[in-house]
Amino acid sequence: MRRRSAARRSAGWLIALVLLLSGSLISPAGPAAAAPQRPATPESAAQSTAQSAASAAEVRGFVDGHSHLFSYEAFGGMLMCGKPFDPDGVSEALSDCPDHRPNGELAWFENFTRTGSPTGTHDPVGWPTFRDWPAHDSLTHQQAYYTWVERAWKGGLRVLVNHLVANRQLCAIYPLRRNSCDEMSTLRLQAQRARELQDHIDAENGGPGRGWFRIVDDPAQARRTVEAGKLAVILGVETSEPFGCRQILGVPQCTKAQIDRGLDEMYALGVRSMFVCHKYDNALCGVRFDSGTQGVIVNLGNFLSTGTFWKARTCTGPQHDNPIEPGGVLPDQIAGWLPPGVSLPAYPPAPHCNTRGLTSLGEYMVQGLVKRGMLVEIDHMSVKAASRTLELLEAARYPGVVSSHSWADPGFFARIYALGGMITQYGHDAEHFVAEWRRGAAERQQHGVTGYGYGLDVNGMGRLPGPRAGGAADPVRYPFTSFEGVTLDRLRTGERVWDVNVDGVANYGLVPDWVEDMRLLAGDQIVRDLAAGAESYLRTWEAAAARRQT
Repeated sequence: MRRRSAARRSAGWLIALVLLLSGSLISPAGPAAAAPQRPATPESAAQSTAQSAASAAEVRGFVDGHSHLFSYEAFGGMLMCGKPFDPDGVSEALSDCPDHRPNGELAWFENFTRTGSPTGTHDPVGWPTFRDWPAHDSLTHQQAYYTWVERAWKGGLRVLVNHLVANRQLCAIYPLRRNSCDEMSTLRLQAQRARELQDHIDAENGGPGRGWFRIVDDPAQARRTVEAGKLAVILGVETSEPFGCRQILGVPQCTKAQIDRGLDEMYALGVRSMFVCHKYDNALCGVRFDSGTQGVIVNLGNFLSTGTFWKARTCTGPQHDNPIEPGGVLPDQIAGWLPPGVSLPAYPPAPHCNTRGLTSLGEYMVQGLVKRGMLVEIDHMSVKAASRTLELLEAARYPGVVSSHSWADPGFFARIYALGGMITQYGHDAEHFVAEWRRGAAERQQHGVTGYGYGLDVNGMGRLPGPRAGGAADPVRYPFTSFEGVTLDRLRTGERVWDVNVDGVANYGLVPDWVEDMRLLAGDQIVRDLAAGAESYLRTWEAAAARRQT
């Protein structure tokens, strides 16, 4: 019995790992106002000089359409090490998890995600040396400390969509926790932490309302914030069972009244963008599959959450979900989670499409988002669910639709653009990002879309962009000047200095360096398109918010 228990704990960690990795795991614009200066602190040197002016007409700057600054409170609150800030300072915020000490040998989760093996070591000391983390491929350590976000803001970031995130099943599986597994409780806590960070930054900059980090509730407030040269932070939600909308053996565990109450509460918290489903089939919609070994494991998670494995057919249309591994086999560590007599299902030939689409409750939620003027996120929906969602939005001529981190079939992009929606690409490495930007250029031109964005998915347990292969022949040279005349030298925090040519995007502060790296690959046009991204996002949000029924 003890051996079986240990196996189950290890299995739980592996399932949790893959679920996060696969979801983890994306105009009125003139130059923005000069970034406000604050006294240097010992914890970070942003090393930037702002030289920009405000425009009353339009905004100019980058948009990150998908990140998770406060996911350290999710999944029980002990999966990710470190915080974006701590009232007691950087030494408290950027410290490793207790279970990673003394040498990282027990950090099974970190070791597996980084190297593919459960064994390994790392230096658990964070501040001030940061020998082994943060790093672009270290997925369980904080990558969005607030001074790193500040450097990204000084380098051109103007709109950041921060998704509050939760997963009840993952929390239940992971053996360590200090927070509730209730998804709504987790979302409330992260919204609270976002306000606390805003207050903390305000206090550093002279009092309420004076900080550079501003949580915004409507597009007009966002536009004023960006025009003032500050960072407009929009709250979103990416969760697997919104408002308790789980399904068990096909039976929904929520009602329309619960959806209305949940949407009203989220709106009151400041949430303006939402996913309808994520990773598991729920009472609202079927999901887009994961592939490979991780897909096999996520499929088992779907079974544990809903009582059924994914159901797939061979697609007959041009869009399709990710293929399910043929003849997939569960790793030995987690095969024991299958109940006696239950085996992985066989699937028809690829391409695969989830047979589950948007349910009647899912349609009700989409209509509820429209009624409230909120943005509808179609990433993670099955193609059947996404197509039906777009049909509803097209019938309503509703522009508020977003694909924020490359988890929708690209065949839907023309329909998103035709509605007036927005697409932000996952934070791939520079070469991959540039290639996808080029691929979609004709489509954007056809629909008159000038702005482009990224969905970095920071702290979403997906890797950040690594150093560019072959970059040594044409490296980013420090100091460099951003598109707005902001001079940036190598990022330093404590005793550690990072260089994008060597480290890639080790943390959020290196995003401007990544953009500069892409400029070297693709020229100034990619920077111009990214600099129009904030305006494009705000136009989509404005058009959606104008439809809100009060």
